[in-house]
Amino acid sequence: MNQPVLVSVDVLAAWMGLDRTDYSLPDASTVEVRTRMMADQLPPQPEGFVAPTPVPEPGRLVIWDVRWSATDPTQNHEAYRQGHIPGAVYVSMSSHLAGHGAPAAGRHPLPDPAKFTEAVRMLGLNDEDTVVIYDAVAASAAARAWWLLRYAGMTDVYVLDGGLDAWRAADLPLHAGEVLPRIGSAYLSWGKMPVVNTEEVPDFVRDEGVLLDARAYQRYTGEEEPIDPVAGHIPAAVSAPGGELTDEEGKFLPAAELREKFAEYGITSGTPVTAYCGSGVTASKTVLGLALAGLDGALYPGSWSAWSSSRDLPVATGDEPGVMPSDI
Repeated sequence: MNQPVLVSVDVLAAWMGLDRTDYSLPDASTVEVRTRMMADQLPPQPEGFVAPTPVPEPGRLVIWDVRWSATDPTQNHEAYRQGHIPGAVYVSMSSHLAGHGAPAAGRHPLPDPAKFTEAVRMLGLNDEDTVVIYDAVAASAAARAWWLLRYAGMTDVYVLDGGLDAWRAADLPLHAGEVLPRIGSAYLSWGKMPVVNTEEVPDFVRDEGVLLDARAYQRYTGEEEPIDPVAGHIPAAVSAPGGELTDEEGKFLPAAELREKFAEYGITSGTPVTAYCGSGVTASKTVLGLALAGLDGALYPGSWSAWSSSRDLPVATGDEPGVMPSDI
């Protein structure tokens, strides 16, 4: 994947016509001139970042706030109401970005296509829109929304590098309250990103595919399991914590560094690779990291919550990946 996946704070601010010396948003009569002028003054962006120009057409920039964490309940709708990027619409992980099903589907299965289309329209999305998504957990939640929109056929979708913390650090304004968007009319086309399901995992690893476990190392080894009833990892999976893809400020490592990191796992251009986590949410960050490095990666949406729900599937523990049995 060679499409840009990230947007910098400076570019987003320019697209919004926000000047750090003037916190007022431009009015309808000046927004186009002001945004283009500001964007033209920005330097070229790093590899994997969208360029400042062309600027999204007026009314075509959509900003989503995905404030969510499996372990931090303060990352929620109320936190959004207390302060968000101007114009950002709140997106719910459970209501908008995940479906519901049996345990075998995992905790956050992919939403039904028709229901997801309805949801994104209610969130104000139209065809040809440019979407910028952010969170406050180093892109671990925002990447899920990015992945789903790419999976649904949208291309101009980017994660804000550094998220809300980077916006604040740039001394840019926040607005409180709720943003209620005008209903959109986006038409989505499902299945545009590669996925691997539970039944396909054994053959994938036996065919020399690299399976990355994006959870914390202690969950991989089985030392800790704060959420799922079974501890450990999928046999043959490699520990590759998603937190290592970003720095202490929550910004992604440069593309060249990511390529070096993935090469340590045996991943280079053309290597079949699939990422999983606890429920298919934070593994989307790994897929985004692969894309930033110019590599293609699939997502196992059910992830550990789906795999471990079956007593018939093997579980490995400890530091070593283990071997996938030949009889499943």
